Amino acid sequence: MAADLFPVIIERGCGLDVHKDTIVATIKGIDVVEQTQTFGTFTEDIHSFVGCLKNDGISHVAMESTGVYWKPVYFIIEEFFEFILVNARHIKNVPGQKTDKKDGQWIAKLLMSVLLKGSFVPPQQIRNLRDLHRHRRKLIGQRTYEKNRLQNVLEQANIKLSSVVTDVFCKSGLAMIKAIITGQDNPDLLGRFSQRFLNKKERSIT
Repeated sequence: MAADLFPVIIERGCGLDVHKDTIVATIKGIDVVEQTQTFGTFTEDIHSFVGCLKNDGISHVAMESTGVYWKPVYFIIEEFFEFILVNARHIKNVPGQKTDKKDGQWIAKLLMSVLLKGSFVPPQQIRNLRDLHRHRRKLIGQRTYEKNRLQNVLEQANIKLSSVVTDVFCKSGLAMIKAIITGQDNPDLLGRFSQRFLNKKERSIT
């Protein structure tokens, strides 16, 4: 009865349970004996793992997209096999017993029966652009935080620079800040650093 529930459609496949230091791989196939092996996650180990799968004639590989540990494994072996990256919630929603020890076997079983729905993974070029974009956003966020922190320091010292310049971090504002850092506190002298007219509302900085 169990065989009817999980008809074998893919001839040879492999289910992976990826952890920080290990890859637990279960190989299944119509004409191969099911076997589970454990590999390391260093680059050399992953390439050795690829060699083993190719020797066994594996055509399809599936694993969960849990955490970040799947990424280096995926990036190395994606070009060699038909790869399915699966959302962990999707696997849990499919009826069956799932324990940590049998994760690789369960994924392989679902893979062989084409019961897995792969997640979208963008091409390498798009992944690189996304990483650059995230890094840029992070840098902008850090810059904004530091600007706000500096303005708070100025306000706490009752230096009303933001009241006399439109942008504290414009050329004029930065020149005044640098002068203040060196010890200059004469408003008239500080005003000479302005590249444009200061705010008419308030010409005194302190």
